[in-house]
Amino acid sequence: MRYRYIGGALLAAVSMLAGPADARAQPMNGTIPSTDGSDGGFPAPRQEAVPSYLPTGVSGDAGFYTSAEFVFLQQTRAIGNQTIARYGFYDLTGQSGVAPGTLIGSGREALNPRMFRGSPTYQPGFNVELGYRFEDGTRVFANYMQLYDAHYSVGASLVPPYYAVPLQNNQITLADSFVSSPVYSFNSFFAGPQGKVAGVNDNSVYGIWNAASQMDMKFTQRYQQAQAGARVPMLMTDYSRVYGTAGLQFSWFFERFHWRAVSIPPDGNTIPQDAANYTNTLSQRMYGPFIGCGHEIFVANQFSLSLDATGSMLLNVVKERAKYKLGDQTVQSKWGNQEWRLTPNANLAVNGWWYPIEGVQVRLGYQALTFYNTLYMKDPVGFNFGNIAPQYEFKAFRLLHGFNLGIGFFF
Repeated sequence: MRYRYIGGALLAAVSMLAGPADARAQPMNGTIPSTDGSDGGFPAPRQEAVPSYLPTGVSGDAGFYTSAEFVFLQQTRAIGNQTIARYGFYDLTGQSGVAPGTLIGSGREALNPRMFRGSPTYQPGFNVELGYRFEDGTRVFANYMQLYDAHYSVGASLVPPYYAVPLQNNQITLADSFVSSPVYSFNSFFAGPQGKVAGVNDNSVYGIWNAASQMDMKFTQRYQQAQAGARVPMLMTDYSRVYGTAGLQFSWFFERFHWRAVSIPPDGNTIPQDAANYTNTLSQRMYGPFIGCGHEIFVANQFSLSLDATGSMLLNVVKERAKYKLGDQTVQSKWGNQEWRLTPNANLAVNGWWYPIEGVQVRLGYQALTFYNTLYMKDPVGFNFGNIAPQYEFKAFRLLHGFNLGIGFFF
């Protein structure tokens, strides 16, 4: 049979599958394979007909191969717990008979990243590979995997939950029809519309983020990975083989938090200058070598199982960017930072293989990718417009895991 797919990986743990098979399973037809496996695949008789008791295909020559795979993975939703907005408005001048800066209204929490409810979503994606197999079974390969973005969003508006307007001093108050955040040190371009709170001086509710009518936040996650390396046969029997892998790896976590606030004037006709946008982008590009091993065993007619594991030590290039921007894109305040850290990575993959015809392989499996010592947005919003300072902290463990289904072709 010709075995040429990708699946790179290491596996010390694979020894539980990897014991040399001294006792051979009873063949359904024909005779037991007689070749020594020096061509790099499972030993198979060199004959035109495909033996029914072996994975489909005869031992092949050197050549190119390619594969395409659908992946469906879930990743850790790495964002902190920060109160971003509350119901009510801040009285900056004390017009309401309170101390300046007092929040008028219930002060109930309106926006917090922990409001992204439910489990992290599964992200579909693809994994493609191109490689070349040599006569001795060694393969060189390059692959690329990308997941489509995961999006989480939540909003707060002048309509209270369940239409239940809270009471204050046993009286209905409309203060909770506004949503406010304590952004400060901004310039007059972000003053917001006039007359947005009836009976309250504009100076008392100054700013787009004070007495806003609508606020929304969104969190986006993306992951990409690329590898280039070689897979080398290490030990082979009639029905199993162990191989080692090594090469270079690139992994990229991209996360973006977006927050939008809109203050609506009394006539309801908003303009771009009545809105403000805030974005916080955390990009972690990781580079480094990987090494691993794997083990595959024949289990039934045209079917096999493999277990692979890899490990790497990656240089994590971290870029942190935060920005406030007026709705018409004319005025903004930006902040940025860059740092480096080491990020260990360990991966495990279990796959079932089917060889329907020579030159074609199909696989279905489960994989888990783990990363250690990354960063995450603990407090995604920095409220100081003039010196934005979101908080990032150490994330001990990130996990991506899920399923894959793909097909390979060999030339």
